[in-house]
Amino acid sequence: MNPRGPNPEQLPVHLNGPFAVATGLASGITRRRLRALDLDRTYWGLRSATPPATVLDRCKILQLRMPSESFFSHSTAALLHQIPVPARLEFSPVVHIAAPSPSRAPHATGILGHRLTVHPDDVEIVAGVRSTTAARTWCDLASQISLLDLIAAGDFLIHWRDPVVTATQLRAAVLRQKSRRGLRDLHAALALLNDRSESPPESVLRALLALAGFPQPRVNHVITDHFGEFVARTDLIIDEYRLVLEYQGDYHRTTKGQWRSDMTRRSKLESTEGLRVMELNADDLKDPGELMYRIRLRIRRPD
Repeated sequence: MNPRGPNPEQLPVHLNGPFAVATGLASGITRRRLRALDLDRTYWGLRSATPPATVLDRCKILQLRMPSESFFSHSTAALLHQIPVPARLEFSPVVHIAAPSPSRAPHATGILGHRLTVHPDDVEIVAGVRSTTAARTWCDLASQISLLDLIAAGDFLIHWRDPVVTATQLRAAVLRQKSRRGLRDLHAALALLNDRSESPPESVLRALLALAGFPQPRVNHVITDHFGEFVARTDLIIDEYRLVLEYQGDYHRTTKGQWRSDMTRRSKLESTEGLRVMELNADDLKDPGELMYRIRLRIRRPD
């Protein structure tokens, strides 16, 4: 049967997932069959019945040829832990693989290698592959992302409802880092983490306020009326200025029920509670300086 035709011969059951070419040959598969178009050949020396669609798929394939002491790191490890990272990293095809120092960093097409000094508890199994732990991953991300994005990632990790790690664990991981790129941002981020932020944009907005010298806002604070009845839960509220800052994602605009609810909510906050409300979106965060200036103007404007 022609392996390049529409019906190539079926592979053995144990090769239904990703496998190394050497494993295929040892199982009696011919080199011609291994060149068949129905097998994905994204990575040299490896085959898969289906192309890798996710970062976990890519990691499972690459782990077949990685030295046993190597592990996934940086933004690749972040995605394995579901830590939010900027889109340029979330959708990057590059896989970050590290080797413990003094081993040589791995290098190959589609791979960015690192040589890291790691502690025994810095590496664990995540979804079946070897990866840096969430706390160590956060430290390594400091060399890839901005301070604001680092804060957003940290907020996600310590979120009170379902924490991945504690702030104490993050601090301990940072203290183990010596003379490395991003160390200053790690210490700055530690001081600005908050376990109540519920999205990366909320975290970024809160951090921008802190860096600009505004009073610390309350995060996702529940407001009740004088009868004790629920009025709203605000994203950020600066009590000193009675100013509410609401980040509106696109779903607020595209979902009719949400849009109506937002309008009613704003009306209640302004009319019955005497609060000032600023609704912000992704475009507002593109120019932080201008946004902070606009917030100051809103504060100074008399009601």
